Amino acid sequence: MIVDQAIYRHGVRQQCGDLSDALDALRTGDDPHAFLWIGLKDPTDAEFELVNDELKLHPLAVEDAVKGNQRAKVELYDNTIFVVLKTLRYVEATSDVETGEVMLFVGDRFVVTVRYGELSPLATVRKRLEAKPEMLRHGEISVLHAVMDAIVDNYVEIDAELQTDLEQIEAAVFGGRGHADSEQIYSLKREVVEFRRAATPLAAPLNMLHDGSRSPVPVKEMRLLFRDVADHLLRVIDHVESYDRLLTDVLNAHLAQITVQQNSDMRKISAWVAIAAVPTMIAGIYGMNFENMPELKWQYGYFAVLAVMAGVCSLLYRAFRRSGWL
Repeated sequence: MIVDQAIYRHGVRQQCGDLSDALDALRTGDDPHAFLWIGLKDPTDAEFELVNDELKLHPLAVEDAVKGNQRAKVELYDNTIFVVLKTLRYVEATSDVETGEVMLFVGDRFVVTVRYGELSPLATVRKRLEAKPEMLRHGEISVLHAVMDAIVDNYVEIDAELQTDLEQIEAAVFGGRGHADSEQIYSLKREVVEFRRAATPLAAPLNMLHDGSRSPVPVKEMRLLFRDVADHLLRVIDHVESYDRLLTDVLNAHLAQITVQQNSDMRKISAWVAIAAVPTMIAGIYGMNFENMPELKWQYGYFAVLAVMAGVCSLLYRAFRRSGWL
């Protein structure tokens, strides 16, 4: 559905009526940076077709927008920039990272934002941008910057949350504080991989937007702003890649600790079995009840055998203690 649509002229929001009439008025008006901004959320085919008929979007870009679930990218179609962005949300209760999607069509005097799911409300971005008319005066490219900046800022916040989770797992595995299991470590590694899939593909397109030789952004000031967003994104990507490598090492170390603990347990079990085997053997032999067994008819024989059992077990226990098995 269309959640919002408005005209921005001289950095000020104005009501929008018919799309065709509004575009014609913008293209013949006195403000070269005036533009129309249409916001769609989970649009139906009919709703998207209505917008497409008025704006004449490129068929390949429309196909990607309708199908959804695209890789983060920036593509140029004639005079239109098509952008796919992955949005993320950190779930505090489960430490999960959920993924959403935002697509933008930036063309001649228009911007169309398409949002899928509930993870990326753009109303706050629109309100924040409307409070800065000096930014809106740069035209439709200011919307692309504002959306990208908001999404990358959210990446930075999730980066901090994942770092905290990783530090807690490290403390549990190496510091002896708390308890970490393999499932918890693997779950965090999976969320880090999900984060990488969203953030890493965006680096090259963002670099293209601020690179003066290739950038479709005409204003140098806006290119500098895109470069600032790219710097934040690269820092996040560096962190996430280091988290992935570190979690692999933590998981291997945790599995090694489990193996060492299992070996220690097996040594203890073997030691106690060896200690118990001696009295079991002696008691089994005397359980045969032969007439000529040593000390069988001696009144202190029973106690002597018990003393032998206790003495041998004590010697074995001390030997295993010295060797570190117990």
